[in-house]
Amino acid sequence: MIGFYNHSVILTYISLASSVFGMTQAIHGRFKTAIFCLALSGFCDMFDGKIARAMKNRSEDAKAFGIQIDSLCDMVCFGAFPALICYLLGVRGILGIAVIVLYCTASVIRLGYFNVMESKNALVSEDGEKFYRGLPITSMAVALPMVFMVQFFVPDFVFRVLLHVILLLVGILFIVDFKVKKPKNSTLAILVLVVAAALLVMLIFTRYPIRFRGGLLNGAILKGGVH
Repeated sequence: MIGFYNHSVILTYISLASSVFGMTQAIHGRFKTAIFCLALSGFCDMFDGKIARAMKNRSEDAKAFGIQIDSLCDMVCFGAFPALICYLLGVRGILGIAVIVLYCTASVIRLGYFNVMESKNALVSEDGEKFYRGLPITSMAVALPMVFMVQFFVPDFVFRVLLHVILLLVGILFIVDFKVKKPKNSTLAILVLVVAAALLVMLIFTRYPIRFRGGLLNGAILKGGVH
């Protein structure tokens, strides 16, 4: 079989599997499960690079393969997946579709640019410290759970406005040229705790203010609330 198979890409594939499963759940209106899957994908992405760097005996081709696989999976996990969730939650119409297209386009640009810079080892400062240029695409795995948590406490239209804003803002920050230091383990731990707190709030509050008046799903009309 083609490809390079070693434990350095296991977390990347788990992240992809989580997001693909989350997509199926979002389509069926199970948004809690979908958001949990997005957060899990983000958690895996935080540490897949550390596992890959710990493996010292990889060939140059295996390293390049890992970079490409990571970016391709990131496009699914943190590009297409959040866009699908937001569309199903109400980011619709001309404005909504425009925002989704912009977000996905910015995601592709960001990941393509990252691959070019990473291959040239251009994302390392003079003192050897690694950094990002633009907001890391994994940021949506933190931002969307936080916004989703807010929806339990605000009216429906406010929540939909927030979804438009977060997609637009994060998408723009993907491609704005500014430096972001790669987070240390302590920072990653704080981010994990923040997202975990958002997920806990999501699990505690079981009633959704969002309702589908009518939607097509596998040829059937959805009625009532989201599950």
